[in-house]
Amino acid sequence: MTVQDTLQAVRAHEDEFIALRRDIHQHPELPFKELRTSDLVAARLRDWGYHVERGLGGTGVVGQLKRGDGTRTLGLRADMDALPIQEATGLQYASRNQGVMHACGHDGHTAMLLAAAKVLAEQGDFSGTLNLIFQPAEEYGTSDCGAVRMINDGLFDKYPCDAIFSMHNMPGWPQGHLIFREGSMMASSDKVYITLVGHGGHGAVPHKTADPVVAAASLVMALQTVVSRNVDPLQTAVVTVGVLQSGRANNVIPDSAYLELSVRALDSEVRSLLQQRITEITHAQAQSFGVKAEIDYRRGYAALVNSKDETDFARQIGSELVGAERVVLQAPPLTGSEDFAFMLEKCPGSYLLIGNGDGDKLGACMVHNPGYDFNDANLAIGAAYWTLLARRYLV
Repeated sequence: MTVQDTLQAVRAHEDEFIALRRDIHQHPELPFKELRTSDLVAARLRDWGYHVERGLGGTGVVGQLKRGDGTRTLGLRADMDALPIQEATGLQYASRNQGVMHACGHDGHTAMLLAAAKVLAEQGDFSGTLNLIFQPAEEYGTSDCGAVRMINDGLFDKYPCDAIFSMHNMPGWPQGHLIFREGSMMASSDKVYITLVGHGGHGAVPHKTADPVVAAASLVMALQTVVSRNVDPLQTAVVTVGVLQSGRANNVIPDSAYLELSVRALDSEVRSLLQQRITEITHAQAQSFGVKAEIDYRRGYAALVNSKDETDFARQIGSELVGAERVVLQAPPLTGSEDFAFMLEKCPGSYLLIGNGDGDKLGACMVHNPGYDFNDANLAIGAAYWTLLARRYLV
């Protein structure tokens, strides 16, 4: 089928999947609680003739379709979970679940892949094995996230993939534009919890205390030198102190101070360097003020790294579908994080973005915002992209 045939086949179902997307939007579910969404996904995949397995990663769903005698295997992944945000869009199909919202567009990602699943089942002129992976808990934020749980439950043992791809909407880029990047595309994300334990007392006699507040203030400033003086200027790293808490009264020196850090890097060696220097500086600063440092350093998502050959292939599909003028071949990396990184550590593949809208246009509101909504104009483009990519890869 030609590109136009593919688009025509997808657009024949466009209204159905816009309605489906909005239904999912009305019923958002938090990580590992995507019961209604996984029921919906599994039922439709079965209706269309897919072999369906549920329960990988808790609420994950995999739909497999085999055609012809081809030996190639392809994985396409969509995330399903929502965020603990109270929606403020005022839309007719706004969330009905108090304090929970599809503020990152996973409702759209699920609908795009389902639309492609239907077209490929009806007109699946390919030869090989197609694995559609509907993943829970991308927003979980720890190394026990949905991607890791699916992998640990045997995802790639049961459903091996020669290559795997995923797509995310991106406000700030023109609607329908496709954005690619070879190599490191998104940062690792680690969390650090630091407690400085001193000896409190009356604010009038500070010499009789070991003041954790002063130690914390000095530590915050010292941590700013990690990126500026320890990391190669040509590398990317972020050390953010987002929490600093201590004391309750202006004339009382407390016993402890508490800090929380967000630490990000695009390179695994830089990531390890950041951990080493943050740990060393924290202990050294604490010792210099006569207090004790307790550090809980938790590694979260890995850096997301796209492989060369698969990204080249993904770019070709994008240019064929929307035209070279609507494709960004090598976009700047992002310091946000994504647990698809763990799947890319197990299997070559590529993660791409689809523009959700820019300027004051519909869909330009950034994700993780109470006013965000997925741009339904992307459903047909995203579904056609997956359909075309599967047909070209499974030959």
